[in-house]
Amino acid sequence: MISFVGRHFPKDIILMTVRWYVAYPLSYRNVEELIAERGVKVDHATVNRWVIKYSPELENIFRKKYKRQPNLSWRMDETYLKIKGKDAYLYRAVDKFGETIDFMVSEKRDKKAVKRFFKKAISQHGLPEKITMDKSGANKAGADFINLLLVLAFMLGGFFYQIMIRQIKYLNNIVEQDHRFIKKITKAMMGFKAFHSAQATIAGIELHHMLKKSQHSSAANITVFEQFYALAG
Repeated sequence: MISFVGRHFPKDIILMTVRWYVAYPLSYRNVEELIAERGVKVDHATVNRWVIKYSPELENIFRKKYKRQPNLSWRMDETYLKIKGKDAYLYRAVDKFGETIDFMVSEKRDKKAVKRFFKKAISQHGLPEKITMDKSGANKAGADFINLLLVLAFMLGGFFYQIMIRQIKYLNNIVEQDHRFIKKITKAMMGFKAFHSAQATIAGIELHHMLKKSQHSSAANITVFEQFYALAG
């Protein structure tokens, strides 16, 4: 359960403002104005602190307790973000049906970043059967590294397993199209001021996007906003 001890505002107000920010293309000042219409005076800087604090916690709870397992055919790609005025990278993967598998913000676009991304995704969901990507050399090198680790595991007595790696651009359209929903929200934010705030905010945006795609185990029974609020306990 997430703690709201010591906060000067009720839990429902905090969660409402956090959800608005990660769900819709709004600035912090937009959220401040919207909540003021409901008779609540909250400074936009306070909303910023709430988003950075609670978004990763909510996403972590969803990931551990409620996220449905995706299909074993993955589509992987990266897109761009602005952090402190410089390019940064958002690695993302969806399955062949468009359900989000995982995401990771990185300051660099290289083999090391791709390796970290795949390790993160595999630790949560296990090994895929296939990974489809574009012609990026770094992405291919990262995926090949995972297959190399699987060969080493086999040589040490494990079972033999290899992931099929496909570099077919048109099959990757599904993840490229899915980027648009994330970019639509981040565009209103005009870039991020720090890496940690980018990570936290993206966690909230990706969380809400997964809820909208009905990836919650109880998606058939409760609304998206009820799913979001219930994560806090």
